[in-house]
Amino acid sequence: MNPRLTSRRHLAAALTLALGLLAAGASAQVYRSVGPDGRITFSDTPPAAQSATPRGQAPAAAGNSAALPYALRQTAQRYPVTLYTGTNCEPCASGRKLLSERGIPFTEKTVDTNADVAALQQLTGADSLPALSIGQQQLKGFSATEWMQYLSAAGYPVQSQLPARWQAPAPTALAPQAVKPAAAAAAADAPAAPAEPVVTPRPTATNPAGIRF
Repeated sequence: MNPRLTSRRHLAAALTLALGLLAAGASAQVYRSVGPDGRITFSDTPPAAQSATPRGQAPAAAGNSAALPYALRQTAQRYPVTLYTGTNCEPCASGRKLLSERGIPFTEKTVDTNADVAALQQLTGADSLPALSIGQQQLKGFSATEWMQYLSAAGYPVQSQLPARWQAPAPTALAPQAVKPAAAAAAADAPAAPAEPVVTPRPTATNPAGIRF
């Protein structure tokens, strides 16, 4: 057998194998998964417990709690914090500032309408603002010392551990008003049609009783 021919065949086979390996490597995906303990791992197989996320792509947003450190996220899920505030309320602003400076992830509900007030009394029993809920615990009025004690008892850290890019959700009404459909709203706002004038029937030769049909 010709040695040169054999060498060329070996070289062609090696090139084919190398190209195949490069193509396989280029098409392979690396998947990112987050374990229950918050540890991030990478693998070439999709995780069974969650949707696969190719490397280089940001995972789908799952709310602000997904960006929190593991321990803080666990505390926020176990004892969620809700602040109830009103317009032009200085104690409410002080409470909001305390929560923000301590790094507490919280939800803010505004109490401005009669429906909001009724909902606040039903939820917390409070008749003044601000009010604070820490899990099932209801605190009425602002007291920095009391709020700090209850937050510490719930397991929230004394120093802020919030990520630099973390943003609190925008305040929402405690009892949002139902929005009327456009057609119903237009009909309700339209002026009422004038009443049809009542005509008293008169007896005639053919209708002596004056009956109106």
